[in-house]
Order: sequence, then C-alpha cells, then structure tokens
Amino acid sequence: MCTPRFIRILVIGMLFGEIPLWAADLPTTPPQSAQSDGLQAPNPPFPGLYTQAVVEQLYAEERAQSYGVLTEQETQALSRRWDDYKTLLMNTDIVAFYGSPLSKRMGILGLYPLADMDARLVKVAQEYDQANGDRGVQRAFYLIYGTVWPEGEIGILPDSILRSYIEYALANNILVFLDHQIGKFSVTDSLKKMLPFLRYPNVHLALDPEWRTLKPMQEIGSVTAKEINDAQQIMEDYIVQNHISGQRLLVIHQFNWKMVQKREQVRTDFARVRLIHCADGFGSPAVKRASYAYNALATNMPIKGFKLFYNSGVPGAGYDDPLLTPAQALSLDPKPALIMYQ
Repeated sequence: MCTPRFIRILVIGMLFGEIPLWAADLPTTPPQSAQSDGLQAPNPPFPGLYTQAVVEQLYAEERAQSYGVLTEQETQALSRRWDDYKTLLMNTDIVAFYGSPLSKRMGILGLYPLADMDARLVKVAQEYDQANGDRGVQRAFYLIYGTVWPEGEIGILPDSILRSYIEYALANNILVFLDHQIGKFSVTDSLKKMLPFLRYPNVHLALDPEWRTLKPMQEIGSVTAKEINDAQQIMEDYIVQNHISGQRLLVIHQFNWKMVQKREQVRTDFARVRLIHCADGFGSPAVKRASYAYNALATNMPIKGFKLFYNSGVPGAGYDDPLLTPAQALSLDPKPALIMYQ
C-alpha cells in the first residue's frame, strides 16, 4: 500500500512531467549501484524507466521511514530531487544549428549574426514541431568549442564570444552545446576544459572522436568505451560536487566503425548525465540512413542523435544531397532525440 508520503512523491513527479501514467505498469529493476548520489540505474530502456528506477529508490527510502506527512521543507527537497533526475528529453526533441562563430566553413553558426541565425532556427524548429506529434521542440546552438589544428593542437573559442552566445541563449530559451574535437589531448582533459560552463543551466557538452588525431583531414580518430565512461563519471562528479541542478547531456559523434572502440561497453546508467549517440557524416539519403542504422545497432546507447549538412556553397565542403525533410529524419528507427544542422 502506498503511504501518503509516497503518493505525494508521485504527484510531484507528474507535476514536473517526469512520470508518464503508463510507467506504473512497467516492470523495473531496482538500482544496483550507488555511485555519486546513489540514484543510478543499470541501463534501463529510454525514456520511462530512467525515472522509474528513481521512483523505486525513493519508494524504498519511504518504506524505511516512520509514518508521517511531508512538511513544506520536505516537499521542496523532493521537488529539487525531481529537477535533478528528470530528463528534458522525456517529452521534447532538440533541434540545433552547428558550427563555429569564427568560421564560415564549419557550419551555419558562422554564416549569420546571432539574431538572424536564431530566426532561421525558429523556422526549422517549427517544422519539427509540426512533424513530431505531441512532443515539444527545444532550440539549441551547437558550438565548436575546441577546434583541432594540424598536429592535433586545439584552438579554444574565446570566452567573450562563447559568453555572448550563452547569454543570448539564456534570454531566449535556447540550449547551448559545447563540442570539443579533442585533437592530441586526452578525452578527460578535453572534457574538464568545458566543465566550468556547466554552471550555466542551459549548457551541455559534446565530444567528437573523428578529430581525436594528430592528422586531421587525413585520418579518422577514435575514443574507447572506457574513455566515454570515464568522461561521464567526471562530468557527473563535477555536477554533484558543485551542486549544479538538473541532468546534463553529453553527445558522442560517430559515422565510422573505428570512432568508438568497444562501443558495446559504453555505459548509460549515470544519474545526472544522459548520453546521446549521434550519427554524423554527409551524403545521399541512402548513405545517411545506413550510417544511422549502424549506430542503431548499439542498443546500449538508446538515445540517438542525427546530423544533417546544408549545402553551404563553400568549395570542397560536403553536404547532404538531397537534404532529408523533418518528417524523414523523425521516421528513423529509433527516432532521434537530437537533430542538428551543420
């Protein structure tokens, strides 16, 4: 029998849009590990059971307590816990524009002033909102924060430019992804460079294994499953230790088999970090679908992303021909939760 305290836990979760009504009938496996803050679940299906595992844990804690009614302070504490463990992907798709503000050759973000670019992004987001049923759409800027140079050196986006995008995004309900191309450096060192920006509530992180190389444009780089798992652990530890609210996203790009080594060992059971496995690469619709289908085989990374390439007119720059429509992109199986345009 549910106690009044647990009923209120469920009500709080529903108010925050985190517990679908059908989730109560789903079989679940209680959390088996106790990393970070102790609410970590072993690779549940996306999206319902991520939250269901948390409910199981809270229910176990509730049963261990004496009977009572939640005080106002306890209600506020539970509300904070729901904020920390709910995922913004539950009822929302993300549509992003990708690139570097310093280059017109690296994506749409470098082609237009901020306000003009956002107006274009609004139109694309509206197209997805019309095609994705009752799910919402969240706009995002996907910034190349660390750009690989010859011999694997990295050029870092100046703080002044980065902050102008973050602050504009905060004022206009837009997410910001910081993407590091790694180069000659370690995955964890690359990630740590971006961690301080997580203090902004709209900032999420990304790593691109293609550019983890000393010979950019000549060879395709790679990362290992262990490096991805370590990156997630470091990111989660930073979030918890610095009292940063909410879950954050970490995107890993892949379009070639070698980019993620031993990818079947990648974990997705972190409580405060949601991993997105994004299909990259340009080409014909057949090539794009084949690349996405290969990524879909990695079922241990259930949340997928998909990247599309505009024809920028820049000589030598690759692009999709023809560009898939929003309806076609959303028809991929599994449906991508993040779609970005370069």
